[in-house]
Amino acid sequence: MTLVLNAPILDAGHEDEGHPERPERLTAALAGVGDVHLEGELVVVEPYSATRAELARVHDTVYLDKLGAFCYEGGGALDADTYATYDSWAIAQLAAGAGLSVIEEMGRREDSVGFVAVRPPGHHALRDHAMGFCLLNNVAVAAAALRSRGERVAIIDWDVHHGNGTQAIFWNDPNVLFVSSHQWPLYPGSGGAREIGGMDALGLTVNIPLPPGATGDVLVRGFDEVAAPIIDDFAPTWVLVSAGYDGHRADPLANLELSSGDFALIAARVAQFSTPGRLALFLEGGYNLAALRGSVAATLSSLLGGDYRAEASTNGGAGAEEIARTLSERDVALQLAHDVRRAESEH
Repeated sequence: MTLVLNAPILDAGHEDEGHPERPERLTAALAGVGDVHLEGELVVVEPYSATRAELARVHDTVYLDKLGAFCYEGGGALDADTYATYDSWAIAQLAAGAGLSVIEEMGRREDSVGFVAVRPPGHHALRDHAMGFCLLNNVAVAAAALRSRGERVAIIDWDVHHGNGTQAIFWNDPNVLFVSSHQWPLYPGSGGAREIGGMDALGLTVNIPLPPGATGDVLVRGFDEVAAPIIDDFAPTWVLVSAGYDGHRADPLANLELSSGDFALIAARVAQFSTPGRLALFLEGGYNLAALRGSVAATLSSLLGGDYRAEASTNGGAGAEEIARTLSERDVALQLAHDVRRAESEH
């Protein structure tokens, strides 16, 4: 099986000294790709700058104009966590375009996996503003492009932080399923089990909140019991993954207890719901460089049939009881939403 990877965007122009979202993250992720030893089974495609029309499928044009102007005026702090420099607008456009380039190349192949190794990450970026280190929502741009061609897209987000931007963008879209597993409570504060989607897409937002200390067995159980039946019913034609690795136990920004072996396990689960050649991963978080490198290698080796030796999977941590609560809360929210819809139709 072939890995389709974007050519690296290693320009350090998007850099705020001392910030955890730094250029070395991308170097570590690409080193993880190298650790899988793909040899002739690697295809590298050149990214391009996503066009205004491609970005405007998911972002307000006023926001795009303001972000571009902010960067060209020298940049600075967009909020307490998120920064931009003079070069950030150009780099963010390339990051969004890299996903489109990878998907285009995959469309010409029958048996491949895509990996979009870019920064800044994207899943917190909303339609009209940046947040959480994210400027443009890379996975959402790719999903919207696929949706415009009539595809049914499942986005699986296993970053330790809830993908609030992606959820909001596709909240009421019946052709995009959004699934997020994440530590909760944690930044950005959203991602409760009762968040289930808008009236035109009821049940197509699926959140699996995990408590601090959760291990890989809890993550896999949550995916199997909460998400898998919904993904199966949705029957996606493409699966995109917001592949964040800050759930690793060594990561400084969260408190889950996952290992690289756990990411290999969840990647294998996700792959079961994709048709051949229609699975692409987008790099999101991951701020311990060694853990990021090992987790990327473990994920890709799992998907591509490599022999990379990942860390052992983890078990016995907190959260097993939370899965049943999540299922119950989803059921309650769905029943209430259906009752509201029925009442509205009667009037």
